[in-house]
Amino acid sequence: MRSSNPVFSRRGFSRDNGGYAGFGAQAQMQAGAATNPYATNPYATNPYATDPQTGMPQAPATTNAMTIDDVVTRTAMTLGTVILTAVLSWVALPVDASNIGKSYGIAIGAALVALVLALVQTFKSKPAPALIIGYAAFEGVFLGVISSATSTYIGAGVVVQAVLGTMCVFAAVLFAYKMGWIRVNRRFYGFVMAAAMGFMLLMVANLLFSVFAGGDGLGFRSGGLGILFGVIGVILGACFLALDFKQVEDGVTYGAPREEAWLAAFGLTMTLVWIYLELLRLFQILSGDD
Repeated sequence: MRSSNPVFSRRGFSRDNGGYAGFGAQAQMQAGAATNPYATNPYATNPYATDPQTGMPQAPATTNAMTIDDVVTRTAMTLGTVILTAVLSWVALPVDASNIGKSYGIAIGAALVALVLALVQTFKSKPAPALIIGYAAFEGVFLGVISSATSTYIGAGVVVQAVLGTMCVFAAVLFAYKMGWIRVNRRFYGFVMAAAMGFMLLMVANLLFSVFAGGDGLGFRSGGLGILFGVIGVILGACFLALDFKQVEDGVTYGAPREEAWLAAFGLTMTLVWIYLELLRLFQILSGDD
């Protein structure tokens, strides 16, 4: 099974039909068994094999393998960069009547740069920490300006609600995942991906109608429909988190190299940014500002 997040899919985080995780589709079949492409030990066990004594998948012996601590550390660095640049842009680029055009222009430019950096990293064969931190920095600038505008024209309480809501969604999904209430399998993956594609197509259509027809286009981001699609967006973000958690767990279990922790942090950061923006828009609508 491929991850919903392109940065995971490109790196070969996958799951076979039997439900056991593995890495790298390039592994060659030799003597009837697939070797682990990440293992430095030439006699490493097949990541799809099971231990004859326990019946559980065997974890291949690797050196310099990714750990949960690596993922936590890298994620803290990327999220810390997002928060730092968001705060700095909020202070340096206050959104008011005198400079609203300039602030929005910088925010849009930062968002485009962040998108380019994310795409470049996605199609690279190896993670580049500089690209990932750069993405986080420019994404933070965009979020800072948007949050500043929300605070100025609606109220700081909306921003606080979105931040707390993002933290609550993350904690709730992590708890549910660890308790086994969320089962990440092919059916779950297929449903989430189909729903995400439909959601994104509708948002693009709404944006195009907004650009050419004015107003809010098809009305998917305001009023009652806006609330509905905001809730759907948050739910999709929560599903992406579950998929990301599973990919991280598989990476740790099957000995992905330590550098993959940067990609795990990258994917989690993108998902949390998604959830924050959806919650911010949802609370804006609920506050009476479409």
